[in-house]
Amino acid sequence: MEKLFNNPILKTKITSDDVKIPEMLIGYLVAPLCAMLANSIFSAYLTRYYADVIGLTDSQFGVFSMMLPIISAIVVVAGNLFVGQLIDNTRTPAGKARPYLLLSAPVMAVAIILLFLTPGGDNPQATNYLMKMIWIAVSFNLFYSIGYPCYYTAHSSMVALSTRNGNQRGLLATLSNASMVAAAGVGASILVPVLLQPFMFVTGADGTIDRVASYANWRVLGIALAVLTMLGILLEYFFTRERITEETLGLPAQEEKLPMSTHIKACTAEKYWWMVVLFILFFQMGQLVKNTSMSFYVRWMFDSVIASSNPEGTSGALMSTLGLIGGLPSAVGMLIAWPLASKLGKKRAIVLGLILSLAGGLVAFINVHGFVTVCAGVVLKAIGIIPAQYVMVALLSDVLDHLEAKNGFRSDGFTMSIYGATMVGLAVLSMGIVNIFLGALGYDATLTRQAASTETGMVIAYLCMDMIGFALSIILLIRMDVEKHLEEDKAIIKARQEAAAAAFGNKNE
Repeated sequence: MEKLFNNPILKTKITSDDVKIPEMLIGYLVAPLCAMLANSIFSAYLTRYYADVIGLTDSQFGVFSMMLPIISAIVVVAGNLFVGQLIDNTRTPAGKARPYLLLSAPVMAVAIILLFLTPGGDNPQATNYLMKMIWIAVSFNLFYSIGYPCYYTAHSSMVALSTRNGNQRGLLATLSNASMVAAAGVGASILVPVLLQPFMFVTGADGTIDRVASYANWRVLGIALAVLTMLGILLEYFFTRERITEETLGLPAQEEKLPMSTHIKACTAEKYWWMVVLFILFFQMGQLVKNTSMSFYVRWMFDSVIASSNPEGTSGALMSTLGLIGGLPSAVGMLIAWPLASKLGKKRAIVLGLILSLAGGLVAFINVHGFVTVCAGVVLKAIGIIPAQYVMVALLSDVLDHLEAKNGFRSDGFTMSIYGATMVGLAVLSMGIVNIFLGALGYDATLTRQAASTETGMVIAYLCMDMIGFALSIILLIRMDVEKHLEEDKAIIKARQEAAAAAFGNKNE
């Protein structure tokens, strides 16, 4: 691999020692936005595509639609951990993470195209159910278990590897997070519903989904997303630079490589590590199930959509509106999250915000069929989760510092592998959870209105699951007082580094 990345063609376009505008805007904002847009759209619509266009919730597929995402989540976690190990053991002129950005580009593009080429997908009467299930399982895992973990784990590592300048690193982290928020919020929740939903789900003369026409349109969309994703990844590769990795390229690898078992033992023995990891798990689980079920909820729960002569167009407009008003607090949150956390403390800011989100959830239950009422609840939820969205990684960093002070070594690699596996694995698992609700409660895309039991499942998925996550997160964080150890931890780490430097100097005298 080192020989491959010695090729001048694959050299980064970023040559400055300091982070400058082209790297910030292209490498950390525009490029990741393009690269992650497809995944954001899939999080919002892929489950519905399988159900309404391919018919994956039809009785002929049995429990396949429920079990595929759940079983795949295990493979996704393994894929993230494997890529994390590869990155830790890679040293090339392109860096240690950037090579995997480049390698993920063709895999992601091919996987996206294959997702929408299911044999017999354009024929609702086709009986090749086994072939469909095999194709869906392979293409689904090519994207979620191989392509996206390869990209996302490398992408998540780039901020830490970009520079040692704290201010520049903070700016890059903000831009990187903004690209993800824009892909999910502006792209998948605002623009796509209002511009493309009637194209993705064509309504027939009888008011039901025209599967043949919808399938043809999804194939066109798949090709466009494949091209955009590949372009975004290539831009991120060429407009980023691993200055931290470059510092040691001319030196032999002398650092001691601790076995994975050492990191696992150190992390799992620390209560703060469990608190923050489980907090991330429960918080993200609720958010992802909510996002995955959103298109179903908007299509089938609001009275104004059911009564409309063009339900797909109406639901697309309402989903765009819901995404806009729910996304605005996240955009403003980039400006207020850190001042708030500095004033109140990270843990306290997160907990108080989640309490507000719980109250917002209760507002939505006043009328689950009323768009205005649900919007009010969504806005309050969105305001409340601002600290959690922007501060959770900083809280995780405090725990890593505490582990370093306690154990004498850092466990960033193992912990960030768990973080990446959680983020990607839960995106897949959330699809399985929504499919279980739909399949078990009688969802039928050919109806003009869903049964009461199905509506109950949609309420649980869209309005309740994130509230359960909020409640569990609050319980976990009540005793999270790692911040009180920060100054002591810094002093221990500094003293240890000074002792090591003195010992090294004496050895070479």
